[in-house]
Amino acid sequence: MEKNSTTNRAKSTALLKKSSEKNKLKTSNKRLLPLAVFDTMIKIKKLKLPSSIKFDFAKNDFEAARDFLKEYDGNQSTFNSYRREIERLLQWSWLMQKKSVLKIARDDIESYINFCKNPPVTWIGVAKVARFIEKDGLRIQNSAWRPFVATISKTATKKGKNPNTNKYSLSEKAVREIFAVLSSFYNFLIQENYTEINPLLQIRQKSKYFRKRQGLTVVRKLSELQWDTVIEIANNLADSNHEKHERTLFIMSALYSMYLRVSELVANDRWLPKMCDFYKDHDGNWWFKTVGKGNKERQIAVSDSMLKSLKRWRKYLGLTALPSIDDYTPLIPRDRGNGAISSTNQIRNIVQYCFDQAVIFLNENGFKEEAIGLQSATVHWLRHTGISDDVKRRPREHVRDDAGHSSSITTDKYIDVDLRERHASAKKKLINRDDIVEER
Repeated sequence: MEKNSTTNRAKSTALLKKSSEKNKLKTSNKRLLPLAVFDTMIKIKKLKLPSSIKFDFAKNDFEAARDFLKEYDGNQSTFNSYRREIERLLQWSWLMQKKSVLKIARDDIESYINFCKNPPVTWIGVAKVARFIEKDGLRIQNSAWRPFVATISKTATKKGKNPNTNKYSLSEKAVREIFAVLSSFYNFLIQENYTEINPLLQIRQKSKYFRKRQGLTVVRKLSELQWDTVIEIANNLADSNHEKHERTLFIMSALYSMYLRVSELVANDRWLPKMCDFYKDHDGNWWFKTVGKGNKERQIAVSDSMLKSLKRWRKYLGLTALPSIDDYTPLIPRDRGNGAISSTNQIRNIVQYCFDQAVIFLNENGFKEEAIGLQSATVHWLRHTGISDDVKRRPREHVRDDAGHSSSITTDKYIDVDLRERHASAKKKLINRDDIVEER
């Protein structure tokens, strides 16, 4: 009896201890809940360290990181991706390690990458939200913001599924981006005399974080049937409703024919697409000038088909057939008011509507697999599709320059002739001799 009593007391003590530790963990997690550090690109220059950050060493870290991010305030997408990686590192270093990012060593970086692969659930959100919000006339940190965001595919979203923080995962591409951004960050810190070492360069066995790839990377693009259906849908929409869908047809044509990124069609801090960006050279050939990734300007050869699309778009807008050198009309004007479209989301929504209508058509006509594949497509697939289709019939160097690739190696990713030949040669491989009889 006494023995059982002792055993029960021991179990009770163990349960109380476990419960106490669990409560401490909850309290700790609540205390370690991250708050945003860096606001928008426009506000970055005047931004000060939020008062919620109490660590003595945080001021130097903050100023170093802010100086680094200011280097990219001319490119919104680059700034956003760099801000995301730097902010995550600061949050982890301050809240989890209680140390300055200027004191981080190789072992710390390895621990950090493992942390990013499996962050606490309290650090994961299910939607992208603003880091800072306006409240009572003040700019304050948004308590709903999280450094990591769980996402699901477009197809899953359409099926009514929601992101699950317990199923968060970090892709290999994201790990590569961590290495790239943080390596640039520490190189900057060395140049500015904040620190003397780049801990990323000390990691010798990077292969344990991402695989080496053999052969070509699979390019995400539309099949011939998918693209033919999508552009036919765009034509039909424009013919049936000029006011709403002439814009749709021109956007689809430009994204595919000139391999444009969605950011190259909208107005931003470094680029305002205008009609005069289409221009004719001394030989009578038409070109389109744009400013793209890395703030690089390039000239794109304009096909006769694209020129025809431009004429149709300008006719709808009440303009002359082709632009003059001083035609500063926005390439894609807003629906209401003056000026150019400045929202990439608006372009994405227009393209998505076309995709959705094409999915319906493919399903209704028995092309189920093509419809399923198209459900996953994004705007950027149109650029990939245009490049892939052209590299089959144009010199690789010409496609490379129109696409703005820094190297032909990048363009080579879009050449899938070798893959077709390789598969054709493998198609009749036999496993056993009985197959030979069946073949005969």
